[in-house]
Amino acid sequence: MQRFGKKLRVLRKRHGLTLTELAETLGYTAYSNSYLSLIENGKKKPTAELALKVATFFGGFCRSAYAG
Repeated sequence: MQRFGKKLRVLRKRHGLTLTELAETLGYTAYSNSYLSLIENGKKKPTAELALKVATFFGGFCRSAYAG
């Protein structure tokens, strides 16, 4: 899942978003930025719900994030 986190970070930065902004955009509280940080650093696995929200927001990101 580290690959998911790395791609999430790249997309977030490419769109000029902070962790807090991304968390709020995905419908999480501003305090969820620490959770997203752990995912970006490969220390936590994303939930299916988060993966779906990320895919919806960034447009099909999930398929490429999980591709081997």
